[in-house]
Amino acid sequence: MTDETQTLDALGLLCPLPVLKARKRLKSMAPGAVLRLLADDPAAVVDVPHFCAEAGHALIGQEDAVDHQIYLIRRAE
Repeated sequence: MTDETQTLDALGLLCPLPVLKARKRLKSMAPGAVLRLLADDPAAVVDVPHFCAEAGHALIGQEDAVDHQIYLIRRAE
């Protein structure tokens, strides 16, 4: 496990781009690293948890900011 955290700004991108970009970034990260995904696509509320469940990554946090959502995704081991 690592304490590495990266941020991916997917603001302004529509489905399925936030999830596709998250998948690509997670592949390049160490197992256990955390990706902080910023998204304002309304579909991300459904897409991101579904992606994490399908890919085996852990959705460890989800919060609403003023005009977007922030997802914390721990890469599968």
